[in-house]
Amino acid sequence: MPAASFVDRVVLHVAAGHGGHGVASVKREKFKPLGGPDGGNGGKGGSVILRVDPQATTLLDYHHHPHQTSGNGKPGAGDERNGADGADLVLPVPPGTVVKDATGHVVVDLVAAGQEHVIACGGRGGLGNRALASPRRRAPGFALLGEPGDALDVVLELKSLADVALIGFPSAGKSSLVSVLSAARPKIADYPFTTLVPNLGVVTAGEMRFTIADVPGLIPGAHLGRGLGLEFLRHVERCSVLAHVIDCATLEPGRDPLTDLDVIEEELAAYVPDADLGGRPLAERTRVIILNKADVTEARELAEMVKPDLEQRGYEVHIVSAVAHIGLTELTYALGRLVTAARADFAEIVPPRIVLRPRAVDDSGFVIRREATPDGPAYRVVGERPTRWVRQTDFANDEAVGYLADRLGRLGVEEALVKAGAVAGDTVLIGAADDAVVFDWEPTLISGAELLGQRGSDLRLSESQRATRDEKRESAHDRYVARQATQSDLEAERRAGHWATARDETDED
Repeated sequence: MPAASFVDRVVLHVAAGHGGHGVASVKREKFKPLGGPDGGNGGKGGSVILRVDPQATTLLDYHHHPHQTSGNGKPGAGDERNGADGADLVLPVPPGTVVKDATGHVVVDLVAAGQEHVIACGGRGGLGNRALASPRRRAPGFALLGEPGDALDVVLELKSLADVALIGFPSAGKSSLVSVLSAARPKIADYPFTTLVPNLGVVTAGEMRFTIADVPGLIPGAHLGRGLGLEFLRHVERCSVLAHVIDCATLEPGRDPLTDLDVIEEELAAYVPDADLGGRPLAERTRVIILNKADVTEARELAEMVKPDLEQRGYEVHIVSAVAHIGLTELTYALGRLVTAARADFAEIVPPRIVLRPRAVDDSGFVIRREATPDGPAYRVVGERPTRWVRQTDFANDEAVGYLADRLGRLGVEEALVKAGAVAGDTVLIGAADDAVVFDWEPTLISGAELLGQRGSDLRLSESQRATRDEKRESAHDRYVARQATQSDLEAERRAGHWATARDETDED
């Protein structure tokens, strides 16, 4: 694979979709101008999901397109019509992708095919006034706003998933070994740093199958980033067997098999693997020494001479030639044996137990923090629910603000503020420092809607104020009887001479 098409580290800017707003609507029909609230809910925003795709081999797409955004939720509508949910965005990543946050902490390690992780959650849709209606609040004149989706930066690092890593100086013959041991066809040339990207191959040793990785060459100072440095060592972290490929035919001054081995071991010992992945230090991995280029007479003699010294150090040594296919069968079965033993050791590792800690019964879900500001003390309300409620509130609607006050009161925020020492007129902030809503606190929040009666009520929708047909007929009969009685009394008073009409005065004339 050309170096231009291989990228193993990218910074990804992801933004999940916003939730759709709820709608405040009133049902209107012929002969029924006020049929009650019927505003629908907003749709949920789409999430950004990372999914392991075995066919993916690089992060190149995200190098060219680092900004990824999912769909927004649609707003609700009248007649109880809910808005459509935003579409999720699924991003395929290669196996072995490590996801880190902006601070460098590992969020998730994606290794298994089909494994998924929601990296950014879509915002919740706002409730319409139909969903907000209740026996006490029969006619809400407001709706809740949709929540914004998560927006964050993450770092994707690709670390090769291989059982065996071929390590060594540039041009030691690692790519040639991979090409003859497997079906991989990496670029091979006689100049340093021919290999710029990891090359993976599958090796078969009898019934045993394992993967082998040819990673870029190592030079002194690689753990500090020299040469391909960290890019090389990153792809060795997951390998359980490290195979030193030593060039016995090199003509460079100061180079010999023992010196090359010592230099490489120093680099492996100095490199610190990612502790969040639970990997062992590279110096503790299984080792095997491969003395390459035995097809050259001088190289063969040198390999035979240093082999006893290497075995005295405790290494298993193989003399091979990738060009002449010398010693490859023995090497293949030896690597298979070491991989089998390493897999057995790995299988004995007990994964950590997942401990579920439910919220305590006396947990209010928020805390009050007193902060000193140039204008005096301020009180910050920190909690998931208060922050979410503030985001959902339309502050241009007095009734919506009153509803927020009711929710905060039921949660116990006002009582907690009083205990913290807040008094009327103090500054109260709800939410994170970079996205907080500021209030001049009053112990009881009264909105303009309170002057109209109970919040969310409408006398026209009250069943107790609507008379039945029989009640209307009885009321009309009572009014008729009262009118007849009044007319009889007036007629009796007229005849008694207490008062006279214009017609009576005319008759007297």
